Amino acid sequence: MRNPRTITLLFFAFISVHGQAATLEAFLANPTNTNVVILDLRANQIGDEEAIALAEALKVNVTLTSLQLRSNQIGEAGAIALAEALKVNVTLTILDLSINRIGDAGAIALAEALKVNVTLTSLNLGCNQIGEAGAIALAEALKVNTTLAILDLSINQIGEAGAIALAAALKVNVTLTSLNLGCNQIGEAGAIALAEALKVNATLTSLDLPFNNGEFNETGEAGAIALAEALKVNTTLTKLNLGGNKIGDAGARVLAEGLKVKTTLTSLYLYSNQIGEAGAIALAEGLKVNVTILLLDLDGNQLDFDQSRAWKLLRKRLIRNERFPKVNYYATLLTADRFLPQLPNDIWTEEIF
Repeated sequence: MRNPRTITLLFFAFISVHGQAATLEAFLANPTNTNVVILDLRANQIGDEEAIALAEALKVNVTLTSLQLRSNQIGEAGAIALAEALKVNVTLTILDLSINRIGDAGAIALAEALKVNVTLTSLNLGCNQIGEAGAIALAEALKVNTTLAILDLSINQIGEAGAIALAAALKVNVTLTSLNLGCNQIGEAGAIALAEALKVNATLTSLDLPFNNGEFNETGEAGAIALAEALKVNTTLTKLNLGGNKIGDAGARVLAEGLKVKTTLTSLYLYSNQIGEAGAIALAEGLKVNVTILLLDLDGNQLDFDQSRAWKLLRKRLIRNERFPKVNYYATLLTADRFLPQLPNDIWTEEIF
């Protein structure tokens, strides 16, 4: 390797470094390394053994701020070791452990670390076989943690109990701004609990509750009603993703009522929700008085975008809102925007003039 004092980024994503953990550990632990701040090891099959070695390095490293370990076959042992490192590390702010298999034991260990860690701001645990126990432990950590701003728990199995616990944490947490619980079978009870939390939470700006790979959270009509009521009083949320939740026309109607008084929401994702003409017309009426919505996604519903009277009415309302220059209804590409931000907007939007 080159002189470590001249390197700020180590990018080994999708390039096998299996068996090189000792070398990386020595490099990161080297006291002469004062510049490396980002380490990207995505999709390297490093497993538990090498994750443990990296964790040891993190205990003494004083420069690394971002560690990307997405899709690396890391299990409970690796996660537990990384959690121990987080208890003493004072520089890492971003940790991505998504698409691994840390399970509840790994999540619980990381939760314990969050109770004492004072630097981590972003934690991605998506797709990690985390259940209710892991979610409940993380929720307890959020009640005392004062730095974490982004938490991604999408594509796990936290269930209603996990969602209810996280909702309780949101009532007292003062730092979290983004929470992703997509594809977690949270049910109506989980959605209702989260809605109640939104009524008092003053920091969350982004809440994702969509399905993924054909799975549904099934927040349903009752969940939509509760969230709509929360929107009427919440003063911070700017993005709400309820795609694929079977809210139907009834759910769309109550959300539309929420839009009439909501003043901060800018992005609303309602794709694949069995919304028909009546629901779309109600949303158009809501947008008639709403002046903050900048993005609305209605793809995959029971609407013919060429013939639908409701869609034409929506367009009319949106055109009248000078702050809404684009209507987005290509959900497949839209929901990939977090992964493909470099794509031009016109790939998935229709200009309105």
